[in-house]
Amino acid sequence: GYQNTEQKCKILGIFVDGCAVDIIGQDQRAVVVLDQTPFYAESGGQVGDTGKLITENAVFLVEDTQKQGKTFLHIGIIDSGSLRKGDSVHAEIDNDLREAIKRNHSATHLMHAALRDVLGDHVQQKGSLVTAERTRFDFSHFEPVTREQIYSIERQVNAQIMHNIETRDVEMPLVEAKKAGAMALFGEKYGDKVRVLSFGDLSTELCGGTHVNRVGEIGQFKIVSESAIGSGVRRITAVAGEAAVKYIQDMEKQLQEVAQTLKVSPEAAPPMLKQVLEQNRQLEKDLSAMKSSMASSGSDTLLDNVIEINGIKVLSARVDDLDASGLRDSVDHLKDRLG
Repeated sequence: GYQNTEQKCKILGIFVDGCAVDIIGQDQRAVVVLDQTPFYAESGGQVGDTGKLITENAVFLVEDTQKQGKTFLHIGIIDSGSLRKGDSVHAEIDNDLREAIKRNHSATHLMHAALRDVLGDHVQQKGSLVTAERTRFDFSHFEPVTREQIYSIERQVNAQIMHNIETRDVEMPLVEAKKAGAMALFGEKYGDKVRVLSFGDLSTELCGGTHVNRVGEIGQFKIVSESAIGSGVRRITAVAGEAAVKYIQDMEKQLQEVAQTLKVSPEAAPPMLKQVLEQNRQLEKDLSAMKSSMASSGSDTLLDNVIEINGIKVLSARVDDLDASGLRDSVDHLKDRLG
């Protein structure tokens, strides 16, 4: 799952609904095990690769790659033809998706370093999910991250991207990695040998995921949202590369549409929108007062319908076009007039 994007492989096993089979045909869902693979299996928060297993007369669409022990499971469906145990296949990953995943995963490491710098060393990773579309990062922190802090984190990450630091990964014993200051995910189980990923002096972490060769390949980084997911745990969702550019363009498009509606320039849209909302609130107050006044004056005409039963004044009437507030005001006015 690191060096190659395509590879010649041999099918060691095929499983359908958990049972071993020798052959699968058109539209049949299965799990395929190969003797070697270019596919990355889901691990450490990074999703598994997708792609194809191809023979002369068959195509198997790999929709996900999972790991069971040290065995990689290629999960998918036969698109055409049939596959047999022992077949030689050409395995190829969806490289565009892999590249997008790599950009998001490397951006996650840079963001983690920036979070610790901006918010403090108490920040620790509590979980993550890295896909081709986005990265989701959970971390320990005791209060909401302010807008200015988010901007500061974004500036730091994008500055590191522009510096184009080289990515380095080295396998070493876990003891040596900890001595070197590599950060580990709390609660995660590691083997005797681990993969240490570093971006210059900025970040050194234990990580088994796929990454860019140099951080300049990330291109662009943008935080999309920040929220609480539990006591003392926050979640940030961010995008990188083409996804970040698209997000920024979509936001700009929405701002342009708001500006056009308000008939002002994009720069003038926020203060104009604030002014319109203030005017709207005032108009709502004026309308409410007017409805209350009309309800009071209109209710006087209902007094002609008052009858007396056993010495008690009774008024029964249907009143239309009044909201709850106007109805209460009308009843209060009638009670005062009836005594």
